[in-house]
Amino acid sequence: MTNVNDTLHFIMTGGTIDSYYDGTKDTAVTSEHSSIPQFVRILKLYEKCEYSEVCMKDSRELNDRDRQDILKAVMESGSRRIIITHGTYTLPDTARFLQANLKDHGKTIIFVCSMIPLVGFTPTDAGFNLGYAVAKSQELSEGIYVCMNGRIFVPDEVVKILSEGRFGSIFTK
Repeated sequence: MTNVNDTLHFIMTGGTIDSYYDGTKDTAVTSEHSSIPQFVRILKLYEKCEYSEVCMKDSRELNDRDRQDILKAVMESGSRRIIITHGTYTLPDTARFLQANLKDHGKTIIFVCSMIPLVGFTPTDAGFNLGYAVAKSQELSEGIYVCMNGRIFVPDEVVKILSEGRFGSIFTK
């Protein structure tokens, strides 16, 4: 691990948050490159930001190698605050993978996603979820979190509730 700094590091992996609607397929398709850097620049944040694309996939297509690459990107990051954009379907799996394989990291790592793509849709939950993750990265202690729908979850509890179009905890109704 390199010296930890105060840069906010965004690690992008694809998912709905970085997708567009393809009418020929009648579904959202992951973009070739992330729109997160352009969106974050518009926010004019006070902290320095850096960006890494690990992969750009629907999270249902992520495999063990992709999760290893995400882990490696986190371990090699010099930032103490990291936001990982991810698809909704397997985000809990990747969060738990990092929790199991990343020890004594001294970092605040936040997973974030959306049910509606960031670009091309109004309204969308993507911008709110990203902003919420940025805000929470400033106050949460070191650890791994999922910030979605105005709530903070830990990897052991988080679950996607498809029927509600949001995330929740396995410990609450």
